Amino acid sequence: MSENPEELLHGPLHQWHVDHGAKMAGFGGWLMPLAYDGGGVVAEHTAVRTTVGLFDVSHLGKAGIRGAGAVEFANRCLSNDLGRIKPGSARYTLALTPEGTVIDDLIAYLRADDDLFLIPNAANTAAVVSALAAARDAEGAGVEITNLHRDFGVFAVQGPRSVAVMDALGLPQPADYMSFVDATANIGGAPVDLTVCRTGYTGEHGYEIVPRWDDALAVWEALAAVVEMLGGKAAGLGARDTLRTEMGYALHGHELSTDITPVEAGVGWAVGWKKDAFWGKEALAAQKAAGAPRKAVGLLATGRGVPRAGANVLDDAGAVVGQTTSGTFSPTLGTGVALALVHPAVQLGDSLALDIRGRRLGVSVVKPPFVQVRVSG
Repeated sequence: MSENPEELLHGPLHQWHVDHGAKMAGFGGWLMPLAYDGGGVVAEHTAVRTTVGLFDVSHLGKAGIRGAGAVEFANRCLSNDLGRIKPGSARYTLALTPEGTVIDDLIAYLRADDDLFLIPNAANTAAVVSALAAARDAEGAGVEITNLHRDFGVFAVQGPRSVAVMDALGLPQPADYMSFVDATANIGGAPVDLTVCRTGYTGEHGYEIVPRWDDALAVWEALAAVVEMLGGKAAGLGARDTLRTEMGYALHGHELSTDITPVEAGVGWAVGWKKDAFWGKEALAAQKAAGAPRKAVGLLATGRGVPRAGANVLDDAGAVVGQTTSGTFSPTLGTGVALALVHPAVQLGDSLALDIRGRRLGVSVVKPPFVQVRVSG
């Protein structure tokens, strides 16, 4: 996909970001804020870990499945077992290829047996909608599948003071992790319909707020004012990446892809193994039974240097035993961290090295998360 700024799509807050000094960059075909003036990625990352941060992730996809048997249909397609949750609950799940690799990871919001709302990744929304539509047509299911990518914004309020932000604006706070509510809030004296889910991508206590596209700016400005008042910051997608890497969370295009299975990526917990059917089940079950040819691990730098994606992982003899899928400097730890796919023989505690442009960076094999957070609920 082209990263030419003139060819990238704009979210509902584009002008706000530009006006507030954001450095913009391409993400999944959208021009989104990487970081803002006033400290950049490290300051924004630290705000989320210590106070509160506000993210615009409106580039994420949105789609709907509606009609009689909508949830049953989706459950025959997507990996996780949607039959184990009830209305008002959300579930992380995967859309897989017949080979068991990952088309996309997404969150499914179950409103009713005939109403499912999906949030896939920006670049994969069309592919997910197309695959679902093809499956519907193949089995003659009577459901409507709609691409809602530009119908809604998505914001994330993350950090120890996220509850205070919600309280200040009178926004609903779902009590349980991965639960959500649809509500009407008073924003600037006007009623605004939105969905609030108790989730996020940072490891901190937080919420994701989904307003209509046309209401997005008003909701964002109200949130941003409170976040600033509480000592927090608007945060760009650079901090979102460092935060999720510290937690060891998989990102599609890195830890998940059409070349990587959930078993290899260590997200087999997002697979309903006992379900009768889901895309790629036969191939994935075979890999699980035989043993995957590689596995996901965390790598903590023991020397000075910043790991990046795509670096070869080397053993003591200099043999390649894997490759990094993500890498960054951890502002919380003050050192480099990486996620990698490695040979199954690699064990926790092993001392390895990364080939960084011909220079070796020592790393230790660890189990993510790299940092401990204070999530409640």
